[in-house]
Amino acid sequence: MTGQTIGKSATSILLATGNPAKQQKLAWLVEALNLSPTTPQELGLSGVPEEEGGTHHEIARAKAREWSLAGSTLAIASDGGLVLPALGDSWESLYTHRFAGPAADDQERTRRLLELMEPYQGGEREASWVEGLCVADRGRVLASWELRGGTGVIAETPDDGPAIPGFWAFSVWYFPQFGRTYNQLTPVELESLDDHWTSLRRLVRRYFQSHFVSTGR
Repeated sequence: MTGQTIGKSATSILLATGNPAKQQKLAWLVEALNLSPTTPQELGLSGVPEEEGGTHHEIARAKAREWSLAGSTLAIASDGGLVLPALGDSWESLYTHRFAGPAADDQERTRRLLELMEPYQGGEREASWVEGLCVADRGRVLASWELRGGTGVIAETPDDGPAIPGFWAFSVWYFPQFGRTYNQLTPVELESLDDHWTSLRRLVRRYFQSHFVSTGR
């Protein structure tokens, strides 16, 4: 983690993604912190920064810097992906969203992932998730982290719940000890797994409570 103290006058924070589901997750991270979340759509920002970097941490930092410059405000951004040891060099977590091609939708991504994992059984289907997160203010990185969450397996079929755009992999990331996929886990179950989002929320709250004082502006 890296960190710097931010100015007292910053009260709005840009949820630095165009995906509404991801915006909800980022808003949850800063909930009840005397911040006023806003979206790129509300600020009239239409461009999406290129995902540049060799790790999820680096990509999250680049996103946060660029979005915070574009919006002239505080911004929070993340980048994450699946870790699949069985696939070795044929899988890279950085390309989780793009591995099935630029035109693929979430249904196609799910289908292609299940095809890739078809030769593997039991523990060979092990899967975890790594997430990078960054807070920046007008181009200056204030704090950043990268965490890996709990370990499950890739299910043989997706769960039967509604698809969550941008979080397609969570419908097949299965935790045998609970008999459910990640999308279906309760907050208590997530906490027991050392869940990446839950841990990041604690880190974000600790950072802002230590370094940020709202002026109410």
